[in-house]
Amino acid sequence: MPRARRSMSEINVVPYIDVMLVLLVIFMVAAPLINPGQIDLPQAAQKLDPAVAPLEVRVRANGDLLVVDRNASADELRVNRAQLVDFVRAAQRAHPDQAVVIAGDRSVRYEEVLKVLDLLQQNQVKRVGLLARPAS
Repeated sequence: MPRARRSMSEINVVPYIDVMLVLLVIFMVAAPLINPGQIDLPQAAQKLDPAVAPLEVRVRANGDLLVVDRNASADELRVNRAQLVDFVRAAQRAHPDQAVVIAGDRSVRYEEVLKVLDLLQQNQVKRVGLLARPAS
C-alpha cells in the first residue's frame, strides 16, 4: 500500500539568510567608499545675532540667591526674592528670548530650588529651567 504524500508546511529560510549575509557584506565593503556630497550654501546679507546667554540664578546651601547675567558681566549679584523677580524682568525686557536657569548647590535642599522655580513661574517669567552638570 503506497503512502499518501503530505504537503510540506515549513519554509526553508536558509537561502534567505545566505542572501542577507551576502548583502550585508556588500554594504559593509561599499559604505566606506561612499563620499558624502559637498553642499554649497548660499550667503546671507547680514549675520545673525549670537545667542543670548541664559540668566543664571544660583541657590546656595545657606539660602543665598545669586544672579549672574553673562550678557552684562560675569559678576555674581546677591539678591533677595523680591529683587530676583525685578532683576529677571529687567533682563528679559532687554533680551526677550533670554532663558533663566536655576543652579542649585549640591548640598541645597531640593525644596529651596523649587521655591525659586515657583516664584519665577508665579511672576510669569518665561523660559525657566534647571541647570545641571553632565555626568562625566
